[in-house]
Amino acid sequence: MTDTPIYTTFETELRVRPDDIDMFQHVHNSKYFDYVLAARYEQMERCYGMAMEKFMERGFGWVVRTAYVDYKRALTMGDYFIVTTGIETIDDKGCRVKFSIKNKATNKICCDGWFDYTMIDMATGRGTKVPQDVIELYTI
Repeated sequence: MTDTPIYTTFETELRVRPDDIDMFQHVHNSKYFDYVLAARYEQMERCYGMAMEKFMERGFGWVVRTAYVDYKRALTMGDYFIVTTGIETIDDKGCRVKFSIKNKATNKICCDGWFDYTMIDMATGRGTKVPQDVIELYTI
């Protein structure tokens, strides 16, 4: 048996916009990063009760240190999709957020992966320890 905590996942529904489409008539690969970041931004407030603005008021920010995306199938114009995200690990150095993006109509995964986030001190732009109260808040 393991002591590794299991964290809650959350969902956000979004829709492909015309400016997301590339010359091949599907969503450009870079837009999937935007979808995950938009979902996390919304979920920080709605699900964790601590919006990004609250971090900024405390002088903190989150930056992506590493991102891994496994593309499986394309989204196209007008598709509705579900972005599911959740903390995989969190400690005083940062957190790993796993995600998947699923086409709502087909219920098939379009891509999945993870982002490693580092907390920074907004005044210095350097990495800083994640406060214990944030770790506790995000451990749900």
